[in-house]
Amino acid sequence: MIHVVVAEDMGLLRGALCAALSSEEDMNVVADVEGADELLTVVRRCRPDVVVLALAPELPDPVEVVARIGAEAPGSAVLAMSHRWSPALAEAALAAGARGLLGKDGTLPDLVRAIRALAAGERAIDPAAAVAVLSPPETPLTPRELDVLRVAAEGLPVKEMARRLYLAHGTVRNHLSAILRKTGARNRMEAVWRARRDGWF
Repeated sequence: MIHVVVAEDMGLLRGALCAALSSEEDMNVVADVEGADELLTVVRRCRPDVVVLALAPELPDPVEVVARIGAEAPGSAVLAMSHRWSPALAEAALAAGARGLLGKDGTLPDLVRAIRALAAGERAIDPAAAVAVLSPPETPLTPRELDVLRVAAEGLPVKEMARRLYLAHGTVRNHLSAILRKTGARNRMEAVWRARRDGWF
């Protein structure tokens, strides 16, 4: 019997996953949780074979919990799921110790196969995640715009950004305007989030 913990912040989806997995003859969902803090407590207590973990790319460090699971319960394999696999997110999840990557748009048979593979000590990476790792998307930003966005990620005012980049204030403002236009972001921090999500830096 494969003991599974499901971690998903959306209650309806979490319930559906638990019901579907529980119907498999060789699987037992021992717990389902919403948040990372609760998850670590449950993993320590239940020592599941597989943790199905939904990652949220908008979080500052969406894979920190993967590393913590590895430290707390090294025998538990993590199957990370995401709506969209960017190169940065996929590589970070694998580096943190995830043994499987699966898109949330996958099918139930895909999920079941991945869980069985991880329980057997294998890896399971779906095609979309593999493509994200092997073929990073092209960035619409110029190298200089990426430099500006990296500094903007620190939350600095324009004056300090200009000083750090040895640019005029107006030049920095022009770069920021171009960045927002090209990324479709409403503000600097949303542009930073999109850049991190898509692996531009």
